[in-house]
Amino acid sequence: MADIIFTPVTTEAALGVNTGAASNVGSSEFVRLHNTAATGTEYLVTLEESGGTDIGTFSLDGSNTVIIRKAKTDKLFAANAAVLACGVSLCSIRKKV
Repeated sequence: MADIIFTPVTTEAALGVNTGAASNVGSSEFVRLHNTAATGTEYLVTLEESGGTDIGTFSLDGSNTVIIRKAKTDKLFAANAAVLACGVSLCSIRKKV
């Protein structure tokens, strides 16, 4: 396991729930995603090109947090507004001892 040290560069906000409401999260390259739903409640997160073509999807379990890398113009949306997004700048990754 490792600790990821980051600096927020945008305000955290709920992701939109469809392609029309997708966000590039302030044109951020790295985005922290947090599912505020209860553990065991998975929501699908979709990464798409600026024109709306899907690049990929993944499920984010409730109470979990991930940081993903995307192109600055790529957009994100989730199956539920319980998924919050914040653009971040990565500072370092430190191994836990």
